Amino acid sequence: MNEFGLDDFEVAGPVQRRSMRDEVYKLLYKRILAGKYIPGEWLRQEEIASLLGVSQTPVREALDQLVATGFAERVPFRGVRVLQLTNDEIADAYVLRILLESVAARLAAQNITNEQLIALFDVLDGTHKLHALEDMPAQRQLNKQFHGLIVAASGNSLLTKLYETVSNTFPDWMLYEYIFRHPELLPSSLENEFQAHKAIAQALAAQDENLAAQKVIKHIRTLGKEFENFLDIPGEIFIKREQQIGPM
Repeated sequence: MNEFGLDDFEVAGPVQRRSMRDEVYKLLYKRILAGKYIPGEWLRQEEIASLLGVSQTPVREALDQLVATGFAERVPFRGVRVLQLTNDEIADAYVLRILLESVAARLAAQNITNEQLIALFDVLDGTHKLHALEDMPAQRQLNKQFHGLIVAASGNSLLTKLYETVSNTFPDWMLYEYIFRHPELLPSSLENEFQAHKAIAQALAAQDENLAAQKVIKHIRTLGKEFENFLDIPGEIFIKREQQIGPM
């Protein structure tokens, strides 16, 4: 049995659950997080279906879901592979997150409803209950949901659409994959992320748009430092992108 409580593909046997697509997606998702599929590696539909003992239809749907959530990319006439980004592409996504999310935080501080605040704090509470390595896929989903709720609370539907595109390109899963291979970092990483999210949520509850924007920018800059420290991406590339857009 592997760390997910599932055998490797070679001995997994048929997947027998209510939603075959979701089960295949979860398994592929976890294998990417665990580094068993590396950036740029092809995810062969026929091969995966054969190893899992399922038809190609749920595998194709699971691959589509991986593409939609930013884990993989579809290359015309070739297939689907684990997303592989250049340092420049990561830096582009980084600076766009700073721009879009800081604006969204300002608008959300003005427009967020009580129901949206309750939902935001519920997600925050949910993340604080996840501590183990096997919780990391759920942790990432709640993380994305937290940020998505803030952008949605801005009340700007076009901003929400733009953010979804940027969010699906931002490779935060690479950080999760690194932490998965270095579990000693997990407690401090989760606690730091929780405190950052808590500060953002509290600023929104106080309707302090300047503070909300500042906390969002600080949080994303921390992610940039993690890319530098964990993945050896030069920090200068993030600094340069921020200099290009001016003071925030």
